[in-house]
Amino acid sequence: MLRSVFCKHTLLISTSGWLNLPRVICSSSSLSSSDSKTSTATMMSQSKLPSPPVAKKVEHKMELFGDVRVDNYYWLRDDSRSDPEVLAYLKQENDYFESAMSGDEMLETLLGTKKIEDNMFAELKGRIKQEDVSAPFRQGSYYYYTRTLEGKEYVQHCRRLIHNNEAPPSVHDTMETGPDAPPEHLILDENVKAEGRGFYSVGCFQVSLDNKLVAYAEDTKGDEIYTVYVIDIETGTPVGKPLVGVTASVEWAGNEALVYITMDEILRPDKAWLHKLEADQSNDICLYHEKDDIYSLGLQASESKKFLFIASESKITRFVFYLDVSKPEELRVLTPRVVGVDTAASHRGNHFFITRRSDELFNSELLACPVDNTSETTVLIPHRESVKLQDIQLFIDHLAVYEREGGLQKITTYRLPAVGEPLKSLQGGKSVEFIDPVYSIDPSESVFSSRILRFHYSSLRTPPSVYDYDMDMGISVLKKIETVLGGFDTNNYFTERKWASASDGTQIPICIVYRKNLVKLDGSDPLLLYGYGSYEICNDPAFNSSRLSLLDRGFIFAIAQIRGGGELGRQWYENGKFLKKKNTFTDFIACAEYLIKNCYCTKEKLCIEGRSAGGLLIGAVLNMRPDLFKAAVAAVPFVDVLTTMLDPTIPLTTAEWEEWGDPRKEEFYFYMKSYSPVDNVKAQNYPHILVTAGLNDPRVMYSEPAKFVAKLREMKTDDNILLFKCELGAGHFSKSGRFERLREAAFTYTFLMRALSMLPSVGSEQS
Repeated sequence: MLRSVFCKHTLLISTSGWLNLPRVICSSSSLSSSDSKTSTATMMSQSKLPSPPVAKKVEHKMELFGDVRVDNYYWLRDDSRSDPEVLAYLKQENDYFESAMSGDEMLETLLGTKKIEDNMFAELKGRIKQEDVSAPFRQGSYYYYTRTLEGKEYVQHCRRLIHNNEAPPSVHDTMETGPDAPPEHLILDENVKAEGRGFYSVGCFQVSLDNKLVAYAEDTKGDEIYTVYVIDIETGTPVGKPLVGVTASVEWAGNEALVYITMDEILRPDKAWLHKLEADQSNDICLYHEKDDIYSLGLQASESKKFLFIASESKITRFVFYLDVSKPEELRVLTPRVVGVDTAASHRGNHFFITRRSDELFNSELLACPVDNTSETTVLIPHRESVKLQDIQLFIDHLAVYEREGGLQKITTYRLPAVGEPLKSLQGGKSVEFIDPVYSIDPSESVFSSRILRFHYSSLRTPPSVYDYDMDMGISVLKKIETVLGGFDTNNYFTERKWASASDGTQIPICIVYRKNLVKLDGSDPLLLYGYGSYEICNDPAFNSSRLSLLDRGFIFAIAQIRGGGELGRQWYENGKFLKKKNTFTDFIACAEYLIKNCYCTKEKLCIEGRSAGGLLIGAVLNMRPDLFKAAVAAVPFVDVLTTMLDPTIPLTTAEWEEWGDPRKEEFYFYMKSYSPVDNVKAQNYPHILVTAGLNDPRVMYSEPAKFVAKLREMKTDDNILLFKCELGAGHFSKSGRFERLREAAFTYTFLMRALSMLPSVGSEQS
């Protein structure tokens, strides 16, 4: 029962047998770079690069509560994304970015930066096993999986018939391949669909229960507005006309109907529809219309596939409707709307299972109720102050519970009474064991009628893995681990978890990874600190093969699990939102200071990065403590907080008032103004900064980072690098191809190395 998340600005230990090296006292001399390297500031002052773009200033006054704000760059907002003057300015910034990243031919001491970026891209790409197959998933008589091909950006969706499909699933099952195996059937090739397009993304791929049809949603702009197609699996023949202007939330209601969700003019998911196959979309039945613009709709199928759940949710409230797929026109209330109460549901046998959170039950409880009497509830897992109930997954005979305790994830499984027997309590839970002290786990679709739980696992040094867990036997079997080429060995890397003290004494966890034989731990090592800290999203320590290019150059990578996220339970989130939002920023600063104090790095070697709401974090701490960092990366950053939150015509803004506060109220207005990055840029020195945006981004308008950069260019008093790159054919999640995405990592890492004067000298064999 994965929860839908509609957020505007979304979405990385202990010892394991290797001893820590002794720490040495950091000296002030370690703050300076090696004498053999040219400083980046000097390099830029000697450069023949063109001057950075200067955005024109057009005074735009905004007044509220007697306070007047002047935004000279308000003109950069163009909702149509077609204003020639705005597009020309963005192109100037992109051209300047390319010039700056191409290096300076007049400097013979350095290789061209563009060449290094290209080499970095080739290195990142070289770690990927280009021809590969995902872990097959069993549905009915078939295995479904995706395949990647040499040199291709996108996946193929395939299936194979299962020999002896009458046998119950086992953790030891494998898909037959080879000349004697059932033939592979190619259902959909995304590479073919993406031909001639600058952007292509499949948001959902749903196979009907009878395995005859598939519904898939595609986005060709990056604006997250999808078109849904239904095709015959065997022939690829379209079934009816496509559904246009919808979200990626699509579920089968039986084998002859779909339920989907559409959005209003501000891109808020507000209507749920029933579509009969081959009927015209104009004749579809509106099952529910959520008129309150604080709420957005989500859609979820039960694991049993017998019910669909339509939830209307705000940031603090969630209530659920259900429909029986055998009678899809009848939508019924399962949990009523009660402000401050958040519920989610699933189904097994003659019971609904409901997770419920409230102010008192802040870490959630699990209830069950009969399908024919939903008011008669039984508590199966009571609320616990130290354990957050995060998710559940149901099976015909079992229940898997995903929880968090002390910042760590865990899975506990229970055997359930036979369907039809009383359901009063849970007994004899088993915990799944994991191979790393700190890790990241995510639920995966599993076979409801089996005893096999499938989940995804990784850590900062363990590549993404798929496991099948036998809930009766208590054994896990690895079904797939991502192949990392280039001589990767997990034993070369060390992970640990440390705790920094915030200004109010709160202990903030930091997850750390580095390569053992390269890091000195004397303050001389470069370090990249990553943060997010919003929406109760958990920034867990997960693997990223691209990150190896930093670790293998001696970088330490760290994640600050700051308040505003959900790593330590609901209260961790509550203490980093509304009028406590600044805790997010001061927690991050405390983590940075801890790393410096304990000789992981120095100010001159400390880089920071955040994306989306994490970009707000980066913007805020840059204004608060610009002296603390050498370089910063703010990707698609939410930086014009006050102006955006005051404008309900901007997509998704109204739903955000329960996250950030409503600035139409004086207390929230002035609090928000006190940290909003655009409103707090001042005449001071800033570190080297890289900012990115996507023109079609529906979550953070491109104009926010554009204005932030323009104001920084106007106000900052240093000559450090400030670069802005706006992807003109993409949205919030950058480019769509698997290799295209690596370009962003390549230029980001090159930027950081340049800022730290780590670019190799001419003739150097350093990679």
